[in-house]
Amino acid sequence: MHLGLFLLAAGHHAGGWRYPGAESGTENFGLITRMARVAEAAKFDMVFFGDRLVTSAEAHPSMITRPDPLVVLAMLAVQTQHIGLVATASTTYSEPYALARAFASVDLLSQGRAGWNIVTTVQDGSVNFSRQRHPESTERYAIAEEFVEVVQGLWRSWDPEPYVKDPAAGVYMDTRKLHILNHAGPYFQVQGPLNVTRSLQGAPVLVQAGSSGPGQQLGARHAEVIFTAQQDLEEARAFCQGLKQQVAAAGRDPAQVKVMPGLMPIVGATAAQARDKLARLQAYTDQSKAHYLLSAELDHDLSGADLDAPVPDLPVDGGGFSRRKLLLGLARTQKLTLRQLYHQVASSRGHQVVAGTAEQIADHMQHWVEAGAADGFNIMPAYFPAGLEDFTREVVPILQARGQFRRDYAGRTLREHLGLALPAL
Repeated sequence: MHLGLFLLAAGHHAGGWRYPGAESGTENFGLITRMARVAEAAKFDMVFFGDRLVTSAEAHPSMITRPDPLVVLAMLAVQTQHIGLVATASTTYSEPYALARAFASVDLLSQGRAGWNIVTTVQDGSVNFSRQRHPESTERYAIAEEFVEVVQGLWRSWDPEPYVKDPAAGVYMDTRKLHILNHAGPYFQVQGPLNVTRSLQGAPVLVQAGSSGPGQQLGARHAEVIFTAQQDLEEARAFCQGLKQQVAAAGRDPAQVKVMPGLMPIVGATAAQARDKLARLQAYTDQSKAHYLLSAELDHDLSGADLDAPVPDLPVDGGGFSRRKLLLGLARTQKLTLRQLYHQVASSRGHQVVAGTAEQIADHMQHWVEAGAADGFNIMPAYFPAGLEDFTREVVPILQARGQFRRDYAGRTLREHLGLALPAL
């Protein structure tokens, strides 16, 4: 299976930073570096950074401040040797040329370990980007489709090994290996070529994190890794298999797309101890932020709502709000109150939480992979450093002993870790 570390420096659980012994700080670059190295020592495929373009005092502790994740990747490129480096960047609030250049630069700096998590940005970022409005979901995905095609075209600006560096002949580069894009579309006009050459892996790996209908369509056409939130095994298997059918229908090899749901492991010496850890984390949750976080995750104003009332019967939007659908489905299945749903959001934002012994967590992960519900997992520690160290020290060796996870890296690039082919020229 494949493993990624989803690194939020105050922990994924909203109360994780309060857990005894926890370290935190989104700008604690020493902690971030140490955690990336812990994941690398455990032979993880990648470390991943999400992003938000707006903030609020009520936001998740790991989201109130967010250094630019691409700058963090550049730092980690020289602090690590093998682990892949993936960051989120928005197609709605970026320019294709600038984004293509930045990721290509990190890919070169890391010797072929970069990846781009493609998002369209659900939250309105126009307030910070001098835009007249925030595009609705259908338009955002149309923009994203063209954006990704432009970026891929720019990454093909240079064939491999264009440098000649022949002093006698006075030839520095083989310009026959240079290609001009000349893109003109409804949203972007980009001449090119990109002024950054290819890395060892040819181009950064494309990751996509939207599980809505339009998100799946975008991922099926372009993505090589799919991050998703899934709670139920059968639903996860249906999602994974359905997505790979869409990949095949798009003329691509389904084996070249890896589906990795998020997973928060709570490791205990016994199952009871793990449950106690989770209960303690829940007790640290700040109830005053419930209305804000629920409104943000459900994309519906719930300010003033009674937290001890049942979750209201909100419409399940068929557009770009896959997280709303997941959370509302969870609330209806388990008959949750708003407060109970808030605890789900505060703990893992709808991703699965598995509390148990190392053996039980390894069993769960192996079962999901063997059932065809996942190709691996994006690990979301509730707090750092122990939340990650417990997993790498206790769960990873069990997976390795079972032949479910690598004991060492077989290559240097992120594509090699994931078993992905080089991109076409």
